[in-house]
Amino acid sequence: MTPRAVVKVGTTSVTDRHGDVDYPTLVQIAQDVVDLRARGWSVVVVTSGAITAGWAEVGAGRARPTDAQTLQAVSAVGQPLLMHAWRNAFAECATSVGQVLLAPLDFSHRGQYLHARRTLSALEALGVVPIVNENDAVADEEIRFGDNDRLAALVANLVAASHLVLLTDTDGLLTADPRLDPAATLIEEVTSFDTTILSLAGASTSGVGSGGMASKLAAARMATWSGVTTVVAPARVEGSLTRAIDEVPGSGTVFRARRERLSARKAWIAFAVATRGTLHVNQGAMQALENHGRSLLRVGVVSHEGAFTEGDAVDVRGPDGALIAKGLTRVSAELFEQDDVVVHRDDLVLVRRV
Repeated sequence: MTPRAVVKVGTTSVTDRHGDVDYPTLVQIAQDVVDLRARGWSVVVVTSGAITAGWAEVGAGRARPTDAQTLQAVSAVGQPLLMHAWRNAFAECATSVGQVLLAPLDFSHRGQYLHARRTLSALEALGVVPIVNENDAVADEEIRFGDNDRLAALVANLVAASHLVLLTDTDGLLTADPRLDPAATLIEEVTSFDTTILSLAGASTSGVGSGGMASKLAAARMATWSGVTTVVAPARVEGSLTRAIDEVPGSGTVFRARRERLSARKAWIAFAVATRGTLHVNQGAMQALENHGRSLLRVGVVSHEGAFTEGDAVDVRGPDGALIAKGLTRVSAELFEQDDVVVHRDDLVLVRRV
């Protein structure tokens, strides 16, 4: 079986301090990808930077806009600039690329999800490197991915990758903010997402990206539960991608994949499908779900919220209001009393264990 990796490159790595595409960095990453492919790997690249590159083109020194419509328009300017740069970078390595723009609907709708998988598989069969980005120009603001770290984790699940590498402008996850603590050191391995690890995450401070370490930890959590080893590594280090895959000491932070991975379908339910409602269950139903792997029956539901329909994803909350599961409902909110099985166990993911 062909080993697969998804590599995501952040905005601050794709562009320079002026917002222009950082072409030398793209060439370096392209060479890394080609080197990895020469070892038998299939690689998908997820890129950020379209909005920043677009504003560098049309902004003329003005303050970067914040309204959704203008940002979407700017993205339409930046996408061809970014793809042109990636195409040229890979051309220097005698490799072809193909642009794939994805929107949340492509992941939340099962048919679209499978279609996107087939498209990426076809590009792989042609020997073409897919360059994936969010379809910013048309994505609804309410259902956008929000950052390409999450998109990359979803793509890793989509193509059944063994590795996800998040290339960024830091060495990896550090013990503290190096701007505040010069003694901060690299954490080379993470095996669980406890409160200590989560407390080390911060928001994006560059002003141009939408991620930050918090979004990378969220993406790593998603990916590792799908059985994908995740590495946060520096983008502007020669050979960074291959060093991350080979787990060379000091090459980044490795987040270990869980042994008990979610199936592709349950990972899709847990992370890709938008929630349309909430079911509040009693103590007995919560124990049946968590301890005995049962389906959720109507008798165990105390109340429900939202205008969900059959097949929609819903949150399941326990007596204390804590989120315990997510699943696809077999009934609509309007016809809730007409079916005994509300969420079948095959369509249910215990979120508290994720």
